[in-house]
Amino acid sequence: MAQKNLLLGDEAIALGALHAGLSGVYAYPGTPSTEITEYIQVHPLTRERNVHCTWSANEKTAMEEALGMSYAGKRALVCFKHVGLNVCADPFMGSATTGANGGLVIASCDDPSMHSSQNEQDSRFYGAFAMMPVFEPSNQAEAYAMTRAAFDYSEERGIPVLLRMTTRMAHSRAVVESAETIREQNPLHYPKNPRQWVTLPVNSRVRNRELIKDYARFEEDAAASPFNRLTDGPDKRLGIIACGIAYNYLMENFPDGCPYPVLKVSQYPFPRKLAQELASHCQTILVMEEGQPLVEERLRGVYPTAITIKGRLDGSLPRDGELSPEAVRPALGLPAVESFPASEMVAPRPPALCQGCGHRDFYTALNNVLKDYPGARVFGDIGCYTLGWMPPFNSLHTCVEMGASLTMAQGAAYSGTYPAVAVIGDSTFTHSGMTGLLDAVNGNLDVTLCISDNLTTGMTGGQDSAGTGRIEAICEGLGVPKEHIRTIVPLPKNYPDMEKVIREELDYHGVSVIVCRRECIQTLRRHASKK
Repeated sequence: MAQKNLLLGDEAIALGALHAGLSGVYAYPGTPSTEITEYIQVHPLTRERNVHCTWSANEKTAMEEALGMSYAGKRALVCFKHVGLNVCADPFMGSATTGANGGLVIASCDDPSMHSSQNEQDSRFYGAFAMMPVFEPSNQAEAYAMTRAAFDYSEERGIPVLLRMTTRMAHSRAVVESAETIREQNPLHYPKNPRQWVTLPVNSRVRNRELIKDYARFEEDAAASPFNRLTDGPDKRLGIIACGIAYNYLMENFPDGCPYPVLKVSQYPFPRKLAQELASHCQTILVMEEGQPLVEERLRGVYPTAITIKGRLDGSLPRDGELSPEAVRPALGLPAVESFPASEMVAPRPPALCQGCGHRDFYTALNNVLKDYPGARVFGDIGCYTLGWMPPFNSLHTCVEMGASLTMAQGAAYSGTYPAVAVIGDSTFTHSGMTGLLDAVNGNLDVTLCISDNLTTGMTGGQDSAGTGRIEAICEGLGVPKEHIRTIVPLPKNYPDMEKVIREELDYHGVSVIVCRRECIQTLRRHASKK
């Protein structure tokens, strides 16, 4: 029986996947995608059907694990934020070559305006790069329906499907009516063409030619898709192409119906036939898309030069940041809506480490020691401990991406920097820091790695960390001398001992590891409340 639920966009995807016969979700936590996996983890259907739902070590392993489940004929979902797609780019691109057996959907959640990210990259480019279909819901109800449809489409065409979300869609709620039927899980079954799953050049050349032909079919499917539609309007002075959530922003400005012809796009490859039909009626086209101007750029190869194309590239819409109903009004010829600057309504409150956080005590001790090392450079990483860059600590000099702390410290050490200190969290270490440590050991580099271990994946809400209880063993297994794997407890009363250990390892010429272990104050409170 159909039910109505008030769901986040992330939760709508999760419920759609469960109702599509999901057998496993593979993910690494990252805002704004985390709630997809968390919803699946607590849903009754997950326990009833024994759906795999534990966190993977990183996005690459998640993608590969899901690909293995697809190979076995089961339906699998992969979830991560947009920069996680960079981490799993190798298996992601390879999956377009292998194709899918069981339905395989890859949910990548983009973060325009960089609410919690280091860039604004648009995952749709990856879909075009891999010649893979992309689905982009315009609202929460469509996210639910589209997820179910994406699994069916993946199996029908034998191809993984990239499901692109954005922060506003992922983290806003709306009523979603679920379907009356819940699909059963697939039985175990293997690919009919096993050669396709061995990407030796002799096989991949054949598959590449097939994929090029398939991509033309994907475009035909997109033109006929119920998620893409061309709606007529009486005023032909302007035609509008609205992609994903941008369609919502458009319609919020015209509650009684848009007066202009509108092409809604939520399934890619971009439906050129529908775009050409729109251009046959309108000489000026406004492209509204959340993220980067992917469609706007491609239209310049689709439309004749007589057609005027407006959007982010010509300044009709903001070039960066999120769109909103208010932001698109000038491009639609509508007057601005009176609003008040946020600075006049809410006092700015920059993020800060929690009171009682172990990272605070670690940075205090590290700073005290480094006063005696004027040439020191501290290379940071991605996590809540990145806030050590900000006042009052000002401890970090760099932070680029997951796992870069130790490898950047190595490059600096090769260049003569001393001491070269790397700071990384426990979850980030097992995500993408272990291989860097192996490089450091093999090169016998003069670096000190500080693993700030709060026993969880703290920045995204306290999910399980892959290396909990095994950090020292991992470091020893990678070749760090046991006597130079030191463990400290970051508390104010331990400052003298902490500083002594840090100083000793900075003075040691070789690879050393300092594990600063103290449970995250947030998860500690949760555990205490449960008791």
